[in-house]
Amino acid sequence: MAAGLLSAGKSQLALNGLVRETHYQRDLIVKFPRTWNGSLRFGKLVAVAVIGTGLCFWSDISNVAAVDAPSKPPALPADNPFAVPSPLPLHTPAFDKFRTDYYLPAFAFGMSQQLEEMNSIANRTDAPTYENTIEAMERTGILLTRVDNVFSNLTSAEKNEALQKIETELAPLKAAHWDNIQLNRRLFQRVEKIWQNKASLGLSEEQSEVLKQRYEGFVRAGARLSDQDQARIRSLNEQLSKLETKFEENLLAISKERAIIVDKPEDLDGLPASEIAAAAEEAKGRGLTGKYLLQISNTTRVPVLTSLNNRALRRRVWEASAYRGLGRDGGIDNRGLVLEIAQLRAERAKILGYENHAAYKLQNQMAKTPAAARKLLTDLVPGVLDRVKQEARDLEAMIKECGQNHELAPWDWEYYAEKVRKARFAIDEGAVRPYFELDSVLKNGVFFTMNKLYGISFRERKDLPVYHPDVRVFDVLDQDGSQIGLFYADYFKRDTKRGGAWMSSFVDQSKLLHEKPVIVNCLNIPRPAKGEPALISFDNVTTLFHEMGHALHGLFSDVTYPTVAGTATPRDFVEFPSTFEEDWAIQPEILANYARHYQTGERIPKALLDKAISAKKFNKGFETLEYLAAALLDLEWHSLTSEQIPADVEAFEAESLKKVGASHPAVPPRYRTAYFAHIWSGGYSSSYYAYLWSESLAADAFAHMMAKGGCTLENGQAFRKEILSRGSSRDPMLSYKAFRGTEPTVDALLIRRGLK
Repeated sequence: MAAGLLSAGKSQLALNGLVRETHYQRDLIVKFPRTWNGSLRFGKLVAVAVIGTGLCFWSDISNVAAVDAPSKPPALPADNPFAVPSPLPLHTPAFDKFRTDYYLPAFAFGMSQQLEEMNSIANRTDAPTYENTIEAMERTGILLTRVDNVFSNLTSAEKNEALQKIETELAPLKAAHWDNIQLNRRLFQRVEKIWQNKASLGLSEEQSEVLKQRYEGFVRAGARLSDQDQARIRSLNEQLSKLETKFEENLLAISKERAIIVDKPEDLDGLPASEIAAAAEEAKGRGLTGKYLLQISNTTRVPVLTSLNNRALRRRVWEASAYRGLGRDGGIDNRGLVLEIAQLRAERAKILGYENHAAYKLQNQMAKTPAAARKLLTDLVPGVLDRVKQEARDLEAMIKECGQNHELAPWDWEYYAEKVRKARFAIDEGAVRPYFELDSVLKNGVFFTMNKLYGISFRERKDLPVYHPDVRVFDVLDQDGSQIGLFYADYFKRDTKRGGAWMSSFVDQSKLLHEKPVIVNCLNIPRPAKGEPALISFDNVTTLFHEMGHALHGLFSDVTYPTVAGTATPRDFVEFPSTFEEDWAIQPEILANYARHYQTGERIPKALLDKAISAKKFNKGFETLEYLAAALLDLEWHSLTSEQIPADVEAFEAESLKKVGASHPAVPPRYRTAYFAHIWSGGYSSSYYAYLWSESLAADAFAHMMAKGGCTLENGQAFRKEILSRGSSRDPMLSYKAFRGTEPTVDALLIRRGLK
């Protein structure tokens, strides 16, 4: 997307806000990658031994100084299920066969095996060709990918102390492994030779893109650096891998640590009976029978803040969320980790020849530069702030109307916003939820839409093992009945699951490797009390559609090489297909099919639905500002040089938001620095802006499809062919233009929001 494209009409766009509440809680799992696109962690490995685990392996990397090495790890025993491809359909994981002690040996042998495969390619004496070098590299690491695809999702969805320990021990080994490959000079020389001769090779579009990503990945990793600089890069990457893993571990512990325990049910006045019952169940699960447990969300906002009448308790909940990771009250302190990660990232960027980490990260994204990403955000701030100030005045008036005289504080915003929403739209979230029962939304909403749009169907099966009883499995079938892949659905919140919502893959599609995709969606829908239906918010409805968009991006992948399969695209493109699917949730024919009362089967009354949809545009100034603040904070942290890293995290955060004008006393960033998982451990460093960039693509594409008849099979097949099936097998803007016929503009987004 051209840098100036999104600035057009910025004032009107800013006035309406930009973001749904849960949209920016969603992401993809950043796994131990089989392939490289220049944005991965890299570290050092010549020989590694982990005392206490028995994990050791050997490698003989070309042009690396020899050292004494432990023995090469033995081949995996037959009882280790990772030793061979899973015998289950589509090689889906045999979760009932896994034991914790299988992972480390499988990782060790898998890394050793891939290093041998890469060395074999590097040490060939014949002239490098696409087939004997690039394609051969695509065939490496099969066992390693097999184990990591399982392990990566489990450490997000079902983490325990044993898995956490393994994750910690693996972090430096993973970083080292990829450094040993990306900094292998002989391997790079072969790739470089092919790159130099690419014009004469008659490569297909996909082959050219794979070559480009391979070549740029080596260069961005430091393949051209001196031995001294490479050694420092290896050290930095090893340190970063440990710190980023520690940050992620801390967040799960902090979530448990900061949960609020309530002694008396009367303090929960305002919460629906079902939520009070669920809070009692959560407390009971922690051995606190007779008490109530309120969990904090992964963002600064916590859903119960809209309903709690007890102002003192609202403040407790908000502070528990907003002040996490700051070491208050003897709790876990992430500030030191943040400063060290920022310092090391900045130093690495400098060695690699970039002004800062943001410049390094955005070079191969659609935005290309931090300036383009920052402009997209800052252009919106003035108008959004105007909207926030108006919203604040409305809330202050409501405070007085309720007979109170206190100032508007952050813990008041959502509470009084809900009262204004009810007064203005005569709608109560509690009146809407009975029409959004989870199973109906999934089958009669999400699956129904995917059938109308793409001709696919979902057939649940009970014969495959799962990693938790909550998980459901579905065959995904094409129009002709052939199997596209498998879809796993894991929707309920639990203590072992990290916050937010995401998509990941257990098996990635590849024609070269003869693999069909196995995809998983994870959400954090509050679990209903035993025996009660799962009645979900409209935000969760939207999230179900959103994550299915990611799932389709993986399921519809139709490429040869794993490097470019599915969601392996730039960050500011990857959220486009998922955001695109969100808007189907409010189309009348689709709503009529899934929005039915869970007891009577009655369709949601049109008047109530119209109010619910209209109410979604309410409070958008607040929602947009908290997003913009977080995205700008991300860019501010990662635009620092190593000499500019501050000593005080909280002071830098406040100064940064003041500098860009994205601050308001009652509106904190969606994520504050100390718990901003996206940027410190989730792969979105310098890239949190990407959600907004992708949203612009999605708005334009959706408007185009609606102009051509809406939810039709013809439209869906065109989107599948040009966008969803392509992965990154060609430049993302070329894919967009192939679908749309032209580059996107901001006009569609303005029209969708009633501004044009």
